[in-house]
Amino acid sequence: MITQLPISIVRGGTSKGIFIENRYLPKDQKERNAIILRIFGSPDIRQIDGLGGADILTSKLAIIGKPSIEGVDIDYTFGQVSITEPVVDYKGNCGNISSGVAVYAIEKGYVKVAPSATLQKVKIHMVNTGRILIATVPVSQGKLVREGDYQIAGVPGSHAKIDINWADCGGETTGKLLPTSHVRDLVTCDDRDYEVSVIDAGNVTIFINAEQLGLSGIESPSEIQVKEGLMDTIEEIRGRVAEKLGLVSDYKNSIQESPYTPFFSIVSKVNNYITISGKEIQSEEIDIVSRLIFMQGIHKAHPVTGTVAFGAASTIQGTVVNDLLSDKFTDDNSVNIGHPSGIINIISETITQDNELKLIKSNIGRTARIILDGIVYI
Repeated sequence: MITQLPISIVRGGTSKGIFIENRYLPKDQKERNAIILRIFGSPDIRQIDGLGGADILTSKLAIIGKPSIEGVDIDYTFGQVSITEPVVDYKGNCGNISSGVAVYAIEKGYVKVAPSATLQKVKIHMVNTGRILIATVPVSQGKLVREGDYQIAGVPGSHAKIDINWADCGGETTGKLLPTSHVRDLVTCDDRDYEVSVIDAGNVTIFINAEQLGLSGIESPSEIQVKEGLMDTIEEIRGRVAEKLGLVSDYKNSIQESPYTPFFSIVSKVNNYITISGKEIQSEEIDIVSRLIFMQGIHKAHPVTGTVAFGAASTIQGTVVNDLLSDKFTDDNSVNIGHPSGIINIISETITQDNELKLIKSNIGRTARIILDGIVYI
């Protein structure tokens, strides 16, 4: 019986996760999940008897291992650990935590850095979807550079910038960037039709105009969360899309069978608004606004994988995202998205190849650091 495990606590972007080496976990999935839930203290809304931070952004898992395929540096399996249910969801990926994997790979010796190098590429095999992520990390004298002047909204201070290329991640869950083959689809819920765009890049993400939900789009996460009946409607739309894509057997079981993916983005035109930290975002600073739902809660910033889907959607004529872009948008494939904590930028490009849309560019900047190495007792 396992009573203790070596672990690391790592901040990646605007998320924080528990990193565990695969070799320390049992192969049996049921036993493995039971141990992981104990480590996090789930299910419990306070996660008081474990290491989870009682927040969907800090209840994240990275299982790390030696490469299982050629041409990569490290294996990474992402798990979203539910706070309220005894569930670990492995269906999607987390881009913020992925930036932590790049740092972890260098710090733990998965990647050897040449003494003369100033930048180090880390090829990450995302086991969940079989895709490869390439992170470029600053290094000096054979070691990781930790300090820098790059800032991301939702994280205090500045750190060294990590560039992440998500170009291999179009269609990673369903096999198609446009999984329904349409730029827009109608979803019927409570005898009403809702118009959405569904993009599979990074994670499958559903996009809807805020006006269809009776919102302006610049509401705070708490304002959206408490609006009567709204989260139930969102979950039904999400569940019906998940059922259509074969991610769940029945839309009514979406929370139990696939709580993490699809993501759900409420999109609106640019407007001035106040972030959750009290900073004013001017409409001139952004190209569009998003409030993103995952794990039945509102993200306090904007997840990287949802941003990858958002960037791809911005390049496709007729999608909800493309139609709501600011009139001042210069169409240079660089989109500034306003979110509850500030602004996130992504540079994307798609092309049509063999009658299919392909994602050929998806670049985003993050920061990350290992906070703790230690032993967890079970």
